[in-house]
Amino acid sequence: MTWLTSSSAASGRLDLALLIFRIAGALVFLYHGSAILFGAFGGPGIHGFAGFMHSPVIVSFLVGLAQFAGGLALLTGAFVRVGALCIMIVMAGAIFLVHLPHGFNLANNGMEYALTQFLLALGLFLAGGGSYSLAGILPPALRKL
Repeated sequence: MTWLTSSSAASGRLDLALLIFRIAGALVFLYHGSAILFGAFGGPGIHGFAGFMHSPVIVSFLVGLAQFAGGLALLTGAFVRVGALCIMIVMAGAIFLVHLPHGFNLANNGMEYALTQFLLALGLFLAGGGSYSLAGILPPALRKL
């Protein structure tokens, strides 16, 4: 039972947990970012999303880019904090501009899922990507981003 309390085992489990959290977030944002940027998966594309949100095309592009690039950063673990910050900004926008008037419940288009994704990104922003990431191949000055 000593392996349960050793610091190297705990560190390894934390790195694995961070990898799992990164993959969970990355899948969502790569999917939605691709739908906005490229019209993938039957998505609206940049112009369709801009029309749906009643926003300028540049805003639609930036939202899609933040989601796609944020998802890519989470998946690879390189620039994970920058990616998590992009996702937190998009999710804060989603919460306040779309979901908050509908309450918490996801079944009513509430903020439940957007808040969950925001908190997941916040945790990754605070913790970083862990050892199972490509951040190690970056120059030392960029590894903490």
